[in-house]
Amino acid sequence: MLVCGVDEAGRGSMLGPLVIAAIVIEKSKIRQLSEIGVKDSKKLSAKTRETLYRQIIKIVDDYQISKATPKQIDLAVNEHKLNNLESIHMAKIIKKLAPSVSYVDSCDVNAIRFGKEIAKMCKSKIKSYHHADSKFVVVSAASIIAKVTRDRAIAKLARENPVGSGYPSDPKTIRFVREWFSKNGYLPEFVRKSWTPSKLIVSQPLA
Repeated sequence: MLVCGVDEAGRGSMLGPLVIAAIVIEKSKIRQLSEIGVKDSKKLSAKTRETLYRQIIKIVDDYQISKATPKQIDLAVNEHKLNNLESIHMAKIIKKLAPSVSYVDSCDVNAIRFGKEIAKMCKSKIKSYHHADSKFVVVSAASIIAKVTRDRAIAKLARENPVGSGYPSDPKTIRFVREWFSKNGYLPEFVRKSWTPSKLIVSQPLA
């Protein structure tokens, strides 16, 4: 029996991709994930996540990663369909892995509705829960794959620009976006223009 875990990273960020990851593993091997210390990626250091990432991809039977670009995210947000965008990416990678059952971390306030939407698209059995990344080790494993992939994407951007973590709560990120816009009069393509902090920066008079 192949069990799948699905999670995302970077949903709340104001720049960079939204990363969706899924792992599939034979049910009898799931305990190996717990034995190496797999848990919700938010509870692990960046160094530990990198180490576990390499171990996870050796243990699981297969894994898939999908990324939504800032442009795709902006289009979805403007149509109030961000949850739908995430469900489309989840369904796409679940379909590729062809598991017996999938556990997904729901971004929708209605977890059952979110699960049904994914199931309809990928014709597969979906179990959707809030905080699934801390309840099911297969989702924890997917959260680590997603987070490490997302961190690597931000690190790549940071080699050329002082983008910080990418989150609106990071003063370094806000300062970078504000200074870029002040200097160029537009926002870079890797910034999500539909995010409120981005809109506020654009609406302020240029210095």
